[in-house]
Amino acid sequence: MKLAARVEQVPQSVTLAISAKAKAMKAEGLDVLNFSVGEPDFDTPQHIVAAAKKALDEGKTRYGPAAGEPKLRELIARSLTQEVGINYSAENIIVTNGGKHSLSELMMAIIEAGDEVIIPSPYWLSYPEMVKLADGTPVIVPTDAATEYKITPELLRQAITPKTKLFVLNSPSNPTGMVYTPDELKALAQVVVESGILVVSDEIYSQILYDGAQHLSIAATHPEVHKQTLISSGFAKSFAMTGWRLGYLAGDKTIIGAMTRIQSHSTSNVCTFAQYGAIAALEGPLDCVETMRQAFAERRKVMYELLNAIPGISCVKPYGAFYMYVNIGKIGLGSVGFCNALLEEKQMAAVPGLAFGTDDHIRLSYATSLKNIETGLKRLEEFVEGRL
Repeated sequence: MKLAARVEQVPQSVTLAISAKAKAMKAEGLDVLNFSVGEPDFDTPQHIVAAAKKALDEGKTRYGPAAGEPKLRELIARSLTQEVGINYSAENIIVTNGGKHSLSELMMAIIEAGDEVIIPSPYWLSYPEMVKLADGTPVIVPTDAATEYKITPELLRQAITPKTKLFVLNSPSNPTGMVYTPDELKALAQVVVESGILVVSDEIYSQILYDGAQHLSIAATHPEVHKQTLISSGFAKSFAMTGWRLGYLAGDKTIIGAMTRIQSHSTSNVCTFAQYGAIAALEGPLDCVETMRQAFAERRKVMYELLNAIPGISCVKPYGAFYMYVNIGKIGLGSVGFCNALLEEKQMAAVPGLAFGTDDHIRLSYATSLKNIETGLKRLEEFVEGRL
């Protein structure tokens, strides 16, 4: 049977085999340390869980509005208005089945065959594939440690053509943990305004920041740029709600309306009672978010010090999210070979940088215990020493 050409363009995940192997090894009783996980290792805060349970008890189990529960949309709009400084209303918000869904629906709503989408590399691995599935063309712009893996205004300007429709920005970044400064964002916003392109700002890690780093949305950096900006975010990372599948997109109401039509014909609506958990997250105290952030901050400090004490590898200090992007270029192995060997020899699972567009790096998550970090980095040190 011949599959659709759009599917043939999307490769199998390079992490799939390693993930399956790690699970199989763990099932065999081996002490596998998993540094590939892209989710907090905390339980969802109890007041959020309680709100969802209450919604179930109250019969909130029926179909809901395609764009999301009205109260949740209003709360998201109010929260963004306070954080960004731009006036958002409920009609500027769509609630989606996770942050990933908000991005894929956006691509389907605005991208046509021939449209180009600019994506800085390293990138979150699904960005280019979402563009391809919408029949668009991803334009990858490489960055490196010299700019802390951030795209510059000059690189962005050079990548823009008459076919450019969208620029994808992610700060704090997955996989690098980098956070764009206000001046950097202002300079990028100027290019966006001058060129007339759209920008989607993936801000899913906006509340996980360190060393005084401040989150600023590109939507707030220029008097006109908010008209061209879509904000993608969700509840997964900050509130440890990854399995709840609750995300949202904020922006122009015409685009939100188009996405709502798509959603009404694909998923109908987001899980009704889960949305009441999200309402509790926005209405409740944020001390749970800060508790998790402080734990990540301590782990980040330990992992960064241990990593940069290992000869032959290096890592730029991250200021957000919970990842370290490690340069393994001196080891002489591609990232897939490196991760396979690391798993087989040291029972340590990492994500190959090839998945993020750079084959001389690996990604390590510090969403794991300090004990695991200390043990794992010792294993990594032994592995690297044996190859220098």
